[in-house]
Amino acid sequence: MNLLRTTEFRVGLLVTVVVTLLAVMVVQVSEDPSLHGSTRNVWFALDDASGLVKNSQVKMAGIGVGVIKKISLQDGHARLDLVIRKDIPITKSSSIEIRANGILGDKHVEIIGGDPTAEAIPENGQIEIVRNNGSLDEVMKKVGNVTDSLNDVAVALKSATTGDGDRSTTIGRILSNIDILSQDLADFTHGKKDKLEKIVDNLHATTTTINDLVNDESDEGFKSGWSSAVSSLHRIDRSLTNVEEITEKVNSGKGTLGKLVNDEETVTEINRAVAGVNQFLGGANKLQTNIDVHSEYLSDANLFKSYASIRLQPGLDRYYELGIVMDPKGVVETTQTQTTTAPNGPTANDPTVTEKKTYQNRVKFTALYAMNFYDFTIKGGLIESSGGVGLDYYFLRRKFRFSFEAFDVKDSNIRLRSGLKYNFIRGLYLIGGADDMASQKNFSSYLGAGLDLSNEDLKSLVSFIF
Repeated sequence: MNLLRTTEFRVGLLVTVVVTLLAVMVVQVSEDPSLHGSTRNVWFALDDASGLVKNSQVKMAGIGVGVIKKISLQDGHARLDLVIRKDIPITKSSSIEIRANGILGDKHVEIIGGDPTAEAIPENGQIEIVRNNGSLDEVMKKVGNVTDSLNDVAVALKSATTGDGDRSTTIGRILSNIDILSQDLADFTHGKKDKLEKIVDNLHATTTTINDLVNDESDEGFKSGWSSAVSSLHRIDRSLTNVEEITEKVNSGKGTLGKLVNDEETVTEINRAVAGVNQFLGGANKLQTNIDVHSEYLSDANLFKSYASIRLQPGLDRYYELGIVMDPKGVVETTQTQTTTAPNGPTANDPTVTEKKTYQNRVKFTALYAMNFYDFTIKGGLIESSGGVGLDYYFLRRKFRFSFEAFDVKDSNIRLRSGLKYNFIRGLYLIGGADDMASQKNFSSYLGAGLDLSNEDLKSLVSFIF
C-alpha cells in the first residue's frame, strides 16, 4: 500500500500547509516587533494614560515601530513600557507625544526623533521628554480659560456702558470724559449758532482776500517777488564764500577797511557804535521773532514745495505763525452745477455735475496759534488755506522736532502729515517725512532743508555788517 496516496496522509499534509500559512500571516500583520526580530525595551511616565491600551501601536513619523507592552501605576503616575524595534534610533534628546487618533478619544504614542548624535537610551531606559498633545481635557481646560477671560471683558464693558455702571475702570473713565466733553460742547454752542456762522464767514472772507493778494501774477505782484526770493537761496553758498574771502583780507589788514579795523583807535570807536546799536536793538528781546524759509522735494510729483513763514513769540508759553506755501500740485476747487433741458429752468430732479479744477498758480496761506507745554507744542488754525490742528515734540536738547498735522477735511477725508526736523547747525536744518498718509493715491514722502533766523541771528548779522 502506497502511503503517499492514502487519504490520511493527504489530510495531514493539507492541515500542516494551512497552519504554516496562518503562522506566517500572523507574524506579518502583528504589531509586536518581537515577532519580527531583535527589539529593545524603553519606558516613560505620564500623568494621564486614558485612551491608551495595551498592545496598541507605537509610531514614529506615522509608521509603526513598536507596541505598548505594559501599562502600570508607579508613584502616582502611569508607567508605559514599550517594545521598540532595535534598529530605531532613540537618544536622550528624543521625546514622546500622545496624539489623538480621532474625536472619539483613541490615542497612540508617537516617538519624535531627536539629535542622532546624542547619547542613546540604554535597554529599559526612560524617555524623559513627554508631551500630551492628545488630551481633550487639556483642550477643554484652555477653552474654559479663554471663555472666562471673554466673560470678564464682557462684564467690564457692560458695567462701564450702563448708566449706573462702575466708571472707575479705564473704559469707564474714557466714556465719562466723552460724556462730559459732549455736554460742554453742547452748552458752549447752545444759542451761538449764528455767531459761529458769522465767524466762519469772516474767516472765509479773510482767506479770500489773502488769496487774491498773494496770487497776483503781475511783475510787481507778491508771487513774482517770492519766486525771486526763493531763487536767491541758490546763491547763498557763493555769497558766503565771498564773505569769507573779504573777512580774511580784513583780518590781515589789507585794504582801507582792514586798516581801519586793525587800528586801535578806530576799533574803540566802532565798539562804542556797536554798543549803541545793541542798546537800540535790545528792546527786540521782549518779542522773539523767527523767520523760516525752506523747500521740500516731493517724491510722488518729482517737484519742489517751498515755504516761508514768520513766527512771533511774545512769551515762552505761546507764539503766532504766519506763512505762505507754494505747492507745485496747485489748489483743487470743486464746483457743482445743475444741468437742465426744461424750458422753465432747472428742477429738483435735474442731474448735478461735479467738476474739479486745479489751479497751479495759487499760493496757500498758513495762520496758526500755538501753546507750549515743556517739550510739547499744540497748535491750531489755518494750515495751507484749510482748518487744521498740529502737535510738535522736541527731544535730544531740542535738536530734533517731531511734528504731526491734520487738516483739509473734505468729503470724509482728512490730510495727515508727519515729519522730523534736525537742527545740525544753528539756523540750518534738515526736514523729512510723509504727506497725505491717509490717502493711497496721493501719499508722498518728502525731504528738504531750510534756514531759520531768530532775533539773535539778526542782531549778529547787523553787527557783522556794521
